[in-house]
Amino acid sequence: MSEQTQQPGTSAARRVVVAGAGMAGVQTAVALRERGFTGPVTLIGAEPHQPYDRPPLSKAVLLGKAEGSAFDVDFEALGIELWLGREVLGVRTADRELDTEAGPFPYDVLVLATGAEPIRLPGTEGVPGVHLLRTLDDAERLRPVLARQHDIVVVGAGWIGAEFATAAREAGCAVTVVEAADRPLAGALPAQVAAPMTAWYEDSGAVLRTHTRVERVEPGAVLLDDGSRIPADAVVVGIGARPATAWLVGSDIELGAYGEVVADERLRTSVLDVYAVGDCASFPSGRYGERLLVHHWDNALQGPRTVAANILGETTAVYDPVPYFWSEQFGRFVQYAGHHAAADTTVWRGDPSGPAWTVCWLRDDRLVALLAVGRPRDLAQGRRLIESGTPMDAELLVDPARPLKAATA
Repeated sequence: MSEQTQQPGTSAARRVVVAGAGMAGVQTAVALRERGFTGPVTLIGAEPHQPYDRPPLSKAVLLGKAEGSAFDVDFEALGIELWLGREVLGVRTADRELDTEAGPFPYDVLVLATGAEPIRLPGTEGVPGVHLLRTLDDAERLRPVLARQHDIVVVGAGWIGAEFATAAREAGCAVTVVEAADRPLAGALPAQVAAPMTAWYEDSGAVLRTHTRVERVEPGAVLLDDGSRIPADAVVVGIGARPATAWLVGSDIELGAYGEVVADERLRTSVLDVYAVGDCASFPSGRYGERLLVHHWDNALQGPRTVAANILGETTAVYDPVPYFWSEQFGRFVQYAGHHAAADTTVWRGDPSGPAWTVCWLRDDRLVALLAVGRPRDLAQGRRLIESGTPMDAELLVDPARPLKAATA
């Protein structure tokens, strides 16, 4: 990736255009203003709604406890121009122009923040009663389904599948979750860590069917690969997401193996004055020694500060966070910090069959990740210990009554 330089003294006159009006895009625009950027800032979003936060969609909005989750940002007062309901179709970096549904739009600096889009279940396009849960419109279409207490099949036992199943059970729906792998969260957590979560489904009254794939969906039913047929007034698909970057294919902006924008440690792309942030971008982590692609809310919140700093020429601004996310499912608050792929030791704190427990991952006596179920203090202390790289004593970590910060070597 070529070295990029910011010309001093020119930032105020440059037009910054942010493609994407989700958390990452909004926070980039806000961070620019907070850091004193006075040039024009335009936020372009494909959806017609005022920019909104996504986590409440699978909770309060879905259950009818909230009408929406619009960001509390006064865009007019901040001088941020909104172009909503206008999908970006392509980019011509040599001309510094975005192609949109409303025609070309010029930029001096471009920030790619188009997020991720859900993976669709093959063969279900156009089938009535099949839903995704990614947008406000998706949540509003699903709200009456839950209100009528329908029989629901959820495809995928990942984070979004578990959260939707939780809301559906709370609404009184009969819920069956179908998962191709042998356990929930198979793509996110090791088998021994995810295994205790299997019981959460039964405890909530949901049926979890693992080692099972959907053969096809027909009106009123889901047919599985073992020949069984499950009644379904609605089917909710939660089998993952991919970076929303198809519109960049054919441009000279480098894309990675998963279709994500390849960014450097300052969140700059392969093209001068083009940055990428949030779910659509990967970045090299010096902390973990590998490139990370993080599809979580906190990444979309933190990354924009680095982008804004670099646009303003603060060339020491490097992005190397401790990834963090949370999930509320089946009456439990689940939090994760770090990246456990390179760990060499796993330490359990507490009984995983109980309501509260933590798993810690170590590498060379340093804490690199932890999963906390109902133990927010472990998460808060552990996140700081990961950031500091403090050596830990694995024998002391085992005791759940001992604070993590008191388990150092």
